[in-house]
Amino acid sequence: MRREPVYLGIDVGSVSTNLVLLSPSRPWQDAVLWKKYLRTQGAPLKALQLGLSCIAEEGSWEILGVGTTGSGRELAGAMLQADVVKNEITAHATAALAEDPGVSTIVEIGGQDSKLIVLRDGVVVDFAMNTVCAAGTGSFLDQQANRLNIPIEDFGPLAVQSSNPVRIAGRCTVFAESDMIHKQQLGHEMGDILAGLCAAMVRNYLTNVAKGKQIIPKVFFQGGVAANVGMQRSFMETLGLPVHVPKHYDVMGAIGAAQLAKETLESQGKPTAFCGLELLQSEFSTVSYLCQRCPNQCEIVEIWRDGSFLASWGSRCGRGGCKQDQAT
Repeated sequence: MRREPVYLGIDVGSVSTNLVLLSPSRPWQDAVLWKKYLRTQGAPLKALQLGLSCIAEEGSWEILGVGTTGSGRELAGAMLQADVVKNEITAHATAALAEDPGVSTIVEIGGQDSKLIVLRDGVVVDFAMNTVCAAGTGSFLDQQANRLNIPIEDFGPLAVQSSNPVRIAGRCTVFAESDMIHKQQLGHEMGDILAGLCAAMVRNYLTNVAKGKQIIPKVFFQGGVAANVGMQRSFMETLGLPVHVPKHYDVMGAIGAAQLAKETLESQGKPTAFCGLELLQSEFSTVSYLCQRCPNQCEIVEIWRDGSFLASWGSRCGRGGCKQDQAT
């Protein structure tokens, strides 16, 4: 059976692990041949192995290169011997520009963080991130949908039915939830409360993440929260601008990682360093500890494969390495 040549992109986040297989030859609109959204559930190694097993089971592929991104990019990069390990800003911008070179602003809201990426003439010139409070992220929407016994898929459609959204305090998850409960007790319609929550999240995003930034079209809305039509409407109404949701809005980070691997390997004319799907037979483990080599006491993370040391990170002084080596 002929194997389809592809580039693998992986975005390992705190909430989800996304995998994408990107064709090197098809037009961009048809380039994503396969994608998978998995819950990380605090176990990125298991999520990665599950994703790779899905790749092996759901097609016949020739993996030409691998790129990783997300908060767990170093772990994934070491595990897979990835060709490219890039931050989320670069990955999301790369995917958006590949779809539309005219994009000027990227709004990205994921499970536990949110980002604003400002581009001018195809170059990232500024960005901002919110990683402290979950008030403007997908996890808070999930939490409130669960509390209200509403499937998250119905959240957006209910919100856009509202013609009279109520005002919800959105700067803090605790205040927002208390305000929603109060509005319920006053007898407001569910759709009005949900629309009010969407508007509050947008205000919170623009006040905190986008403070002082110039948002101009074309605006892309990426990340899992972009699926919520209530959030889409609130952004458009508040900004007074059209907001475009890409076809693969939920895995744009992984697409960008795959695209970066493709560009890097093709420009260098090098073969991939990817160790192959045979690693599914391997056993991986991680070890973390405080390094005692100097007063910095850096928190070092190591990854091991079948009992052999692969890589470590976290050292600020350059002395990091295998813990066993440090002991000798």
